[in-house]
Amino acid sequence: MTLRTGTTRRVGTAAVAVLAVVLAGGCTGSDDSGGAAPTPSPSPDPKADLLAAVPDEEDPAFRFTSADNTGDVSGVVDPLNRGLDIDTVVKEKDFTLTMSFRVLESRTWMKVDFKGAEELHDLMKLPKEWMELDLAKLDDPAGAPTYDGTDPGNTRTIIRAASDIQEQEGTYTGVVDLTADPAVAEVLEDVDVVELADAARQVPLTAQVDAEGNLTSLVLEIPAAGKRKATEYAVRYFDYGTTPPVTAFTDTDATKAPASAYELLND
Repeated sequence: MTLRTGTTRRVGTAAVAVLAVVLAGGCTGSDDSGGAAPTPSPSPDPKADLLAAVPDEEDPAFRFTSADNTGDVSGVVDPLNRGLDIDTVVKEKDFTLTMSFRVLESRTWMKVDFKGAEELHDLMKLPKEWMELDLAKLDDPAGAPTYDGTDPGNTRTIIRAASDIQEQEGTYTGVVDLTADPAVAEVLEDVDVVELADAARQVPLTAQVDAEGNLTSLVLEIPAAGKRKATEYAVRYFDYGTTPPVTAFTDTDATKAPASAYELLND
């Protein structure tokens, strides 16, 4: 996975386990010209066109969201400054945990919010403000996200595993073979490919590309299997060029992370 959003989700899930112990303790207008506009010819290779629409290092800063059964992730990617903001939300019965990270080159900051259980900040001795992390203190370097590219939703990996891609007026449809590449299954870490059986080879895909050629959304419709209900893996990329750049926090904006922050991440 490019920006390790899956890693961030796992961090959030692990943090919830720690906390459980603590708690126990648009439309278009009509053509006025009177003549029908010519229908554009279909692209000879819509899959290549869709891959070309995935954000790259030449793109301006943009926002993103992704959602699946493991939680919701949102944030900002800033290719020029190699910056990343990422927020992971994990909803539990009694509270909602939001873990936020900012990555800029080799520096990483973290912020934790316990909505509905604010007392956990005192119980766990965790500041409410941003904390700068020393990555050398993490047992596993993957314990916090890093900037690895411009595709946090791993859409390029998914599109490469797709076939029968068709395009009409900026909407792309096709099917994805989840068994085609282990990297695809890694993106969809909450999906049991074995349980899906033959359905794993024909997962419907829908994607949207705007008039500027930017990928704006990608949705996989995961079918039901066994006791698991049908679900979606959905990614949105938006606000290209209007999103503020990712910048470093000053010493007054952030504090050094205490030992409790590393305990949360290393669990």
